[in-house]
Amino acid sequence: MALLKVIELLAESKKSWEDATQNAVTEASKTIRNIRSVYVKNLTAEVNKDKITHWRLDCKITFEVDGNN
Repeated sequence: MALLKVIELLAESKKSWEDATQNAVTEASKTIRNIRSVYVKNLTAEVNKDKITHWRLDCKITFEVDGNN
């Protein structure tokens, strides 16, 4: 049986929510192995002069804990 752990992250992008999600996974993968999934909880955007300038989200990343450590 696999042991899974969930962490919560905040991420941001100047392009899109999809890019913000990828940024979260990319950053998490620098210190975490075996990422299984990402669950996006909340989406927000910063607006300046009627244009979206930053896309932000809260997400949960699930990964398998390595039992060999």
